[in-house]
Amino acid sequence: MSGSSASPLQLSVALGSTVLLPCPLPPTSNLSLLRVTWTRGDGSEVASFGPAQQQHIQGGFLWDPPAFLRGNFSLTASDVVPAHQGAYVCSVSYNSSRLGSHNISLSVVAPPTIQVVSQWVVLERESQLECLAEGFFPPPVLFSWTREGEEIKAPHPVDGAPAGPLGLHRAMGNLTFYPSRDDQNATFGCEVTHGSVHRSLTFQLNFTVLPSIRMSAVPVSSRSSALTLACDLDGFYPEEISVSWVQNRTTLPQSPVSEPTPDGTFRTTRYLTLSTEQREQAGPIQCVVDQPGALEPAQVRASLEVLDPPDSDPVLTKSAKASVALMCISLVLVFLLCFGFSWRRRDEKQKSLSVSGIILPPHVVVGQKGRVTVSIEGRRVDRVETSWFLNDTPIADTSRKVSEKGPLLPSGGQTEYYKLHNQGPLLSTGNRQQLVSSLTFVPQISVHKGAVFKCQVSYMGKDKVVVERVSERFTVLAAPEVSEIELAEVTEDSDTITLTVHASHFHPDIITFRWFCEGSELSPVASQASSSPRPDPQGFFTASSQCRLPRSELERGNTKVWVTVHHVALRLPVTRETRGFIRTPCVAEIVSSASTPGEPPTLGCDITGFYPPDLTVTWLRLREGEQDDREEEVVEGGELWGPVQTQARLYRATAILHPTRRRDEAKERAGGERGGGGAVCRVEHRSLDHPIERRWRNAQLTPPSVPLSMSVCWSTEGVGVFSLLLRGGQPRARLLWTAGAATLSPLTSSETEEMGDDGRRELRSVCALQRAGPGGEAPGTRPSGGRARSRGGKTAVSPGDTEDIEYMDQKVDGENNNNVESWAGTETLSEEESHGEDEESEEEEVGPGGLHINRVDVRTPPRQVRRGLRVCVEISHPALALPVYRTWTESIQEESSSI
Repeated sequence: MSGSSASPLQLSVALGSTVLLPCPLPPTSNLSLLRVTWTRGDGSEVASFGPAQQQHIQGGFLWDPPAFLRGNFSLTASDVVPAHQGAYVCSVSYNSSRLGSHNISLSVVAPPTIQVVSQWVVLERESQLECLAEGFFPPPVLFSWTREGEEIKAPHPVDGAPAGPLGLHRAMGNLTFYPSRDDQNATFGCEVTHGSVHRSLTFQLNFTVLPSIRMSAVPVSSRSSALTLACDLDGFYPEEISVSWVQNRTTLPQSPVSEPTPDGTFRTTRYLTLSTEQREQAGPIQCVVDQPGALEPAQVRASLEVLDPPDSDPVLTKSAKASVALMCISLVLVFLLCFGFSWRRRDEKQKSLSVSGIILPPHVVVGQKGRVTVSIEGRRVDRVETSWFLNDTPIADTSRKVSEKGPLLPSGGQTEYYKLHNQGPLLSTGNRQQLVSSLTFVPQISVHKGAVFKCQVSYMGKDKVVVERVSERFTVLAAPEVSEIELAEVTEDSDTITLTVHASHFHPDIITFRWFCEGSELSPVASQASSSPRPDPQGFFTASSQCRLPRSELERGNTKVWVTVHHVALRLPVTRETRGFIRTPCVAEIVSSASTPGEPPTLGCDITGFYPPDLTVTWLRLREGEQDDREEEVVEGGELWGPVQTQARLYRATAILHPTRRRDEAKERAGGERGGGGAVCRVEHRSLDHPIERRWRNAQLTPPSVPLSMSVCWSTEGVGVFSLLLRGGQPRARLLWTAGAATLSPLTSSETEEMGDDGRRELRSVCALQRAGPGGEAPGTRPSGGRARSRGGKTAVSPGDTEDIEYMDQKVDGENNNNVESWAGTETLSEEESHGEDEESEEEEVGPGGLHINRVDVRTPPRQVRRGLRVCVEISHPALALPVYRTWTESIQEESSSI
């Protein structure tokens, strides 16, 4: 009667799936004699079933003990993770005899996702590409690299390391090489193999070209003035670089700008002005250039003593210096006598001014303000005025004509925005003053592309220009406007779809498009559109890019394709994405129509604008009062008309639910659904993460039948039980019980519902109360063996009370009274519970079926007319224009006699 597996059963499952660990053995006849254990390879117990049918099982595992009698001792593991991997042993004994065992080896497999971390390399310098594989199990994975489809690095295993709570692994593969210009348009690939799963990702390189750097100093007339250093960078790519100045290992501020060169690279000159104190510090000066993809920054280093040599005559004696000074004075006197005193004054004014170069912003953006600035230092800068020119055209202040709060460019773009403003004079070093002259402008491609600014400095009232400064050419940027992805069939191949994206209104003309599909980069068709952007009449550029995919990929519904657009005017790339031809359905509200009055209606729901055409519609029954937490009950009789093609790759359909024609089903709907409820139309489509549901509720309103009066009975303990029976009605009526003397207070009631013999709804509402003032007992009651318990505002009627019920309302028919008496006798605590409670206890629970008793205060304030107890019930229903009221009133004479 024993058996065991000869060798372990090998099982391999995907991460997150559910797996059955089989353990088939001969059947048995008595569960109490069975002992079943499942253990891991390390001896830890997973599940056990022992004598007296006691069982223990770890979370995430399931089994079916009743199936043990049929010889099925299988164990199910759900939501499998790497921790489930290993050996499992199933051991079964029956009546202390070994029945058999099975050995199972479980392997969990999770394929990797891959991405290339960085595609930047440095031309003709050692560079490294990194390919990341993550979310895989078990290790290792094999990395290999290709160029134009040919393998350039053989597969090599990498174990990686666990990352995350699930124990999945993460590994990195590297490729170190020296990129050449032949690699610029080549397609590289990273290939990852994990078991039988093969992943590949192709891409093109982004190149960094290191610049040639030269540093120099701008000559100055005196060491007491500021020194300007220049750092010339030529032949670098891309344009985005970071230049910093370092003096004695201290980073100094900088002001960048660059311009393109004919070979597609860029050049720039970065200036640095050293103050007098910084000049005196001397030491080494470095110009450091950081670029994307470069492992080490490019730099040039020079000594400030070489760039800015000290006076060339340090060995002259004092007497020699005095002789030289005397000779200079003599020459000056002769010069003044020859050319006149007035010329000397103008020359001294010119020499007394120190004018900086025009400071430009790194770049300016079309439609956004930019500013250029000149700093002037001297003794009398308060008498200085500046004039600004665009190329050779004078610039006038137009800020009053073009509002800053409104559009910066008026319609037509004919008026340029310029605002001139001076700041100063400000106190500088010594007795010198500083004046800052600025020009704020809004760039336009047609006006400012390739232009330069000029600033002329002169004295007020004088025509002679003392100093003129000319700016470098600056870069005008305009961010691209990117369209949505357009899909079109290829004329020569109907199974291939072309995806196109357009970029317009951008400047300069260098733009990059990168296509991706499910995490893998795609190669654009033909040559990439960024190589030939087209200018428009305003000076902006337009370009487009395309890629092609099989039609089957775009019609699956779960394929995601996106394109990123890169441009120097964008801080972050612009992304456009599409899920192919798939379109999400628009589901209308459910409408109903009935061909014959009184018959169940036909329901319809329009579904439009979806693709692909496959669609699933399910009708569910919605019972009255149910919202979302309902048991799903599928309704038969549903029909789908369509789908019908309305446009290219667009469909519509109509879901119809016909009424049932069988009498018993109609009766079940009228009874089981209580004449109300409704239906739910659930639409499922591959474009939806969750189904779309539309609800319909039966709007047929039928008022209930309300009796002329309520039923009333009192117990010997002064507990009154009031009851009202409603028949029929759709939907269910609402009842509100109130009681009191001069004013009424809401009470708690209990409603029960059942079907009558005639198939109509019967709603019985019962409310129990006890007075808390004078007349706490019902009229004519007497102390007896009846019992009532009350703690904390809750009181229950015990069975002895029903024997002494006295009906106060003689207008109620016998059937109503019998119903009340029957209800009061059944909805009470048991005799055993009643005797077992301590009357002194502060907390008391009402047993199953106990009736909540309301405490009603009928005490009358002093100097007010005493009134008897009133009990009123309000019946509300949508079919009733006004609520219906039923009232029971106790007479004062009855209450007095009882007291």
